[in-house]
Amino acid sequence: MTLETTLAAIRPADEQALAAARELQGRLTKPAGSLGDLEELSVRLAGLAGICPPPLPAPATVAVFAGDHGVHARGVSPWPQEVTAQMVANFVAGGAVVNAFARQAGADVMVIDVGVSIPLHGGANLLDANIRRGTRDMTVEPALTREEALAAVEVGIAVAAQLVESGAKCLLTGDMGIANTTPAAALIAAFTGADAATVTGRGTGIDDATLMRKTEVVAAALARHRPDPADPLGVLATVGGLEHAALAGFILGAAARRVPVIVDGVIAASAAVAAAAFAPDAVAAMVAGHRSPEPGASVVLAHLGLTPLLDLGMRLGEGSGAVLALPVVAAAVRVLHEVATFDAAGVSEK
Repeated sequence: MTLETTLAAIRPADEQALAAARELQGRLTKPAGSLGDLEELSVRLAGLAGICPPPLPAPATVAVFAGDHGVHARGVSPWPQEVTAQMVANFVAGGAVVNAFARQAGADVMVIDVGVSIPLHGGANLLDANIRRGTRDMTVEPALTREEALAAVEVGIAVAAQLVESGAKCLLTGDMGIANTTPAAALIAAFTGADAATVTGRGTGIDDATLMRKTEVVAAALARHRPDPADPLGVLATVGGLEHAALAGFILGAAARRVPVIVDGVIAASAAVAAAAFAPDAVAAMVAGHRSPEPGASVVLAHLGLTPLLDLGMRLGEGSGAVLALPVVAAAVRVLHEVATFDAAGVSEK
């Protein structure tokens, strides 16, 4: 599917299914509201699917989109750029945290090279969709052309379509890219109107001097390009990354297929706010897996009105927080499938 046809397929939540899920929640053998945020999550997922109860979110796949960044040359990360390709190999071999968490949760892991600077060698779960060998330095010129940004978005759309057609009932966002929290901060600032200092964080754990430099880099890129949030493709092209654009497409693809997408940390959050700029109704498909300590992540969650399921102080990326949240999402849905009503169980109501 192209971006245009994908956007045309995204619709609001189904009001009848929302109402049916709320009514069912009120008849289950528990005090009304006693499951807190899980009740509203189950209602939202029914509205997305257009049926109550909604499908259980299994099987599930986390798609890890990987890319490199020209802005790395500005000294925004202490990690060498080669680590992106090395970690992709680790994901493919099954040795990263996201792999361990996925095995625990029963999810599959797929890795997509959309912009890694070093050519990668294959693996059964590695897709070569490389558009260019890393972005340009966004403080000097646009990180991507509009054509490159669109190509990355459409890679994400295609991956979502492939996974859903293969049977996936839930998609999860993952990412890898040394220095990718810098474009994430720029994207979040551009789409929410927050300033660079508010949305720029420590990423992999940088010191105060590097954080100051990173914040200045984000501010300089925004001042140079003045990205217009009404032109989301233009924002992704000027200050985004290839994995950010692909993740935005991945989220849009999930929304078009009426399949929930569990959003990970700040990289995924920057992609989610881009997806919402393309199609506000795409938010109905988004589940916030966790709250990253990166400040931009909380700015996005507030902007989109999403409540994170977990808050563990995690800032790894990879899709780790999204995968940890998967059993919580499944539990919320299972309640609607399996918990008896007061009438059926012969339990007196208050």
